[in-house]
Amino acid sequence: MHLALFVTEAGMHAGGWRHPDAAPVRPFDLGFYRDLAQKAEAAKLDILFVADKVGLDDLYGGSVGATVARRPNARPEPVTLVSALAAVTSRIGLGATVSTTYAEPYHVARLFATIDHLSGGRVAWNAVTSVSDSEARNFGRDAHLDHTARYARADEFIDVVRKLWDSWEEGAIAPDKATGRFADETRVHTINHDGPHFRVRGPLNVERPPQGHPVVIQAGVSGTFQDVATRQADLVFTVHPDIGSAKRAYAAFKAQVAAHGRSPGTVKVLPGIMPILGRTDEEAQEKRAQLRALIDPVAGLSFMSGSMNYDLSQHPLDGPFPDLRDVITGSRGRFQRVIADALESGATVAEVGAAYVESLSFAVAAGSPVTVADTLEEWVTEGAADGFVLMPPYLPGGVDDFLTLVVPELQRRGLFRHDYEGTTLRQHLGLERPASRYAF
Repeated sequence: MHLALFVTEAGMHAGGWRHPDAAPVRPFDLGFYRDLAQKAEAAKLDILFVADKVGLDDLYGGSVGATVARRPNARPEPVTLVSALAAVTSRIGLGATVSTTYAEPYHVARLFATIDHLSGGRVAWNAVTSVSDSEARNFGRDAHLDHTARYARADEFIDVVRKLWDSWEEGAIAPDKATGRFADETRVHTINHDGPHFRVRGPLNVERPPQGHPVVIQAGVSGTFQDVATRQADLVFTVHPDIGSAKRAYAAFKAQVAAHGRSPGTVKVLPGIMPILGRTDEEAQEKRAQLRALIDPVAGLSFMSGSMNYDLSQHPLDGPFPDLRDVITGSRGRFQRVIADALESGATVAEVGAAYVESLSFAVAAGSPVTVADTLEEWVTEGAADGFVLMPPYLPGGVDDFLTLVVPELQRRGLFRHDYEGTTLRQHLGLERPASRYAF
């Protein structure tokens, strides 16, 4: 199986930063991230990648107060961070998030081509469409693009980036001091892209990346996301709370990949999962209950409001959760099931806020190392996943427990590598290196 580490400033559980075993939050301490990366590399994980939002969630109550006061929110810019981590690691893949809604293709192509060279072919771009009006207001817009529009832009954006990575063929640079010829001009191409969203001439001013194309990650669950990702992504990061929904989605996704003329194995499906470890199953469940008790419901509701583009503060905490399925303009696919479950159970606004940010609808594997390994093995062997994005509840202990206790168990079972067999991220993931579309 493939294993990715999802890196945040404080862990993924909303109560995690308050747990007694959690280290103080150090979002701008390079040593903190260096230690995580080097531990993950020592355990032979495929990749770590850094999430991002280009704004704070300020919808709940009409101010940033609820967000800033209730949970950690400050985070480094991801491309800058993985550039630094490339210098202190040698084999593990490094992924950074950049929004297709609030960036330009040429800039993104150049950034990731450069880091791919500097890292020796280990970089990935997590291409997101962003979710919130709060982000839009930081880029001169009053509101975020609607779901369909932002995915149409993302589809074209990724296509332009790939064209730019192809604009230099292999061997284009061949310096010859005697003739004074530095490069073969017949192997450098303008792309002359002219589409609904972008006009880009090219070529890129960075030669072809070591991986050909740095790995493209996409995250989501909606039908629109799936349509784009089955054509564009190399790795998808999905949200499923249980193995049943994951199996159905996995089968449908792989079938759609094949329908687009791609081999199903060319896209790796990695659902997010939150491991909560204990020496025994009982100890792990006690830890989970302890973490749950540390959740502030308002912190959850402020996060949900930002992700949904809807201010939940207008509903009383002890009142029933409203039916907002036709109102959401942010992360639509993720919240359809959350709201449906809330309506069916009659949960209050506060209860939904607390329950959602316990795991953000990702699966939770709580138990002993053997039990957690059993869960991961079942998902992979039953056709629900090609691996997992590990989402530790708190840091660094939540990572340390998995790397030192679960990884050896997976290795013992023959389910995970003992060492890297290649040097690039594409090799770790078993993905072919694409040829330039301009090569003959």
